[in-house]
Amino acid sequence: MHALAQISDEWVGPQRWWASAGRWCAIIGLLMGLLSLSGCNAVRLGYNNAPDLAYWWLDGYFDFDGAQSTRLRNDLYALQDWHRKEELPPLATTLKNLQAAAPQEVTAAQVCQLSQYVEERIQATLDRAAPTAVALGPTLSAAQLEHLARALDKRNREWREEWMDGSPEDRAERRLKKLVERAEGFYGRITEAQRKQLQAQLEASAFDASLQYREVLRRQQDTLQTLRALRTGNPTEIHTQAEVRALVARSLQSPDPAFRQYTDRVRSQACEAIAAFHNRTSISQRQRLQETLKGYEGDVLALMRP
Repeated sequence: MHALAQISDEWVGPQRWWASAGRWCAIIGLLMGLLSLSGCNAVRLGYNNAPDLAYWWLDGYFDFDGAQSTRLRNDLYALQDWHRKEELPPLATTLKNLQAAAPQEVTAAQVCQLSQYVEERIQATLDRAAPTAVALGPTLSAAQLEHLARALDKRNREWREEWMDGSPEDRAERRLKKLVERAEGFYGRITEAQRKQLQAQLEASAFDASLQYREVLRRQQDTLQTLRALRTGNPTEIHTQAEVRALVARSLQSPDPAFRQYTDRVRSQACEAIAAFHNRTSISQRQRLQETLKGYEGDVLALMRP
């Protein structure tokens, strides 16, 4: 996700594949979840081509065959139609409401409330896509699952390079640089005092890359084991649906109690940090935020008309 929707990712870290905690204004991420584009034309182009972008992204992990590709492409276009009709109108309303709220101060509870709403909308989209996973899961071949395992290994190397490699100072500087860039994408140029505020918040964060990475590996192994079992067990459709939904649930909320406690702590810190940063922005910075949100509202309204 791009821009302010990713600001909290730098406080929280790469907490979830599907969603992360404490996203102040991260409702925008619903529009750009598969994109890393900026600018109105790019956002609209990306959304309108989202089924193709999503297909090629997924194909890089699974290397689909002809029948699987046809099913997936058709389902992705149907998912986009549903999202355009059902999800974009309330998204536009939310962006308008956020514009009105932007000049005001915000509490950590409000940030977390918005984050919860975002996660609910992401969950709704995942639920809508579940039949596709149910249909395709048992059809994956052993070779495709091995392809997935290799693709995940590559992703893990990239993850370690971003979050674990280098000295602690190097890692902290990378996180701070990204956070500053994303904050400035919404608020405009930040001051040196605000930069130091962000740095202090990062230093106080409970984020632990090693814990995050351990959870990433758990989810990947869970996914591979579930898909392999579906392929070899000759399951019924009801059983497959139950297994896929359970897998998604375990991805969204870890079965590890210690990790859940950790994520709750990081989520709380993120909400507090985002609220504190917003509340120290200037009038002109909040005006810039309003303008940015208005631009995204315009994008959404345009996208509601295919």
